Amino acid sequence: MAALDLFGRRWSLRILWELRAGPLGFRPLQKRCDDMSSSVMRQRLTELQDAQVIHQLPDSRYELTPLGQEARHALNPLARWAGRWAATIDPQGADHTDDQSASRVSHPDTVDDGTPERDSAD
Repeated sequence: MAALDLFGRRWSLRILWELRAGPLGFRPLQKRCDDMSSSVMRQRLTELQDAQVIHQLPDSRYELTPLGQEARHALNPLARWAGRWAATIDPQGADHTDDQSASRVSHPDTVDDGTPERDSAD
């Protein structure tokens, strides 16, 4: 329940999503999060750091921790489902993404980097 509470807070999943490709500073991350307010951004970053999902590098950029990477991988099935859902609701608009996630929707056996998804039994 604690994880659902953390990730259910507005912008938390978006921050996790935007850090998936690597570290970002405060301003670039804020821009990628549709210019969310600085105060909310600071609060979410603090909460995610306290939860050990992200950490701040010496150069002040933020990145996912190993736990954050695990959370990102755990959310991959939800991201694939969301792509299929979007295509069902709006077949012409389903490809309105700024990354490659839409191309992965048709490949349910792969994770973000295109590698085969590990069996859930491991």
